[in-house]
Amino acid sequence: MKLYDEKTLGYIHSIYTGGMVDGPGIRTVVFTSGCSLRCLYCHNPDTWIRTRGYKKNVAEVLDDVMKYRSYYKYSGGGITISGGEPSDQPRFLKEILIACRENGVHTALDTSGFATAEAAEEILPYVDLLILDFKAYDPRLYFRLTGQRQERPLQTLREAQYLKIPTWVRFVLVPGLTDDFDDLAKMSAFLKQHDNIEKVEVLPFHKHGEHKWDSEKYTLHNTEPPSPELLAQVQKIFE
Repeated sequence: MKLYDEKTLGYIHSIYTGGMVDGPGIRTVVFTSGCSLRCLYCHNPDTWIRTRGYKKNVAEVLDDVMKYRSYYKYSGGGITISGGEPSDQPRFLKEILIACRENGVHTALDTSGFATAEAAEEILPYVDLLILDFKAYDPRLYFRLTGQRQERPLQTLREAQYLKIPTWVRFVLVPGLTDDFDDLAKMSAFLKQHDNIEKVEVLPFHKHGEHKWDSEKYTLHNTEPPSPELLAQVQKIFE
């Protein structure tokens, strides 16, 4: 008897096979549609509106994932669910995670952590690896970056620590925006209190997704990627 509802429908933006950077090994990356955040540096604004994606049920997603099962076994890979924000569709996300776990596929959730407390409690027990995009430590900066309050991501991190879920933290370094050294030092000290965090990745800001934006709404036209020197300095803070 299946422990998941294979008929549950959700909205998918795209599915990418052969991923090598979104978790260990070779992975199938499922990008869901829908996100409540409006991050100033988002490189996938085309995933914001849920209904701009296409509908798939859990069985169809699982079929796409299982085609590459031998690659996962060989490389230690699996599925990574990204977005958009996957927890924007909590039931769909949960059923996919259960289906993959039941079929022996390693699961990673790439998320901003912007789930309700109830959704986090429902979803996280079926996650093998949490990849958490930690936007900023200062709550005012977090709101400026995303247009939302910070409580939900902090709750998600607390729940992951309670469940002892291995966690990778990702942070986007944007010159002139997220490069305040005092705030970064506080963030580093805060993250070190969580023994489930295995590593922190500092990702340099880029403008690869700028063409997807309405040019009048994109505010970082004149922002350049961080210099190698700045990137090295910030990486040292998180060592």
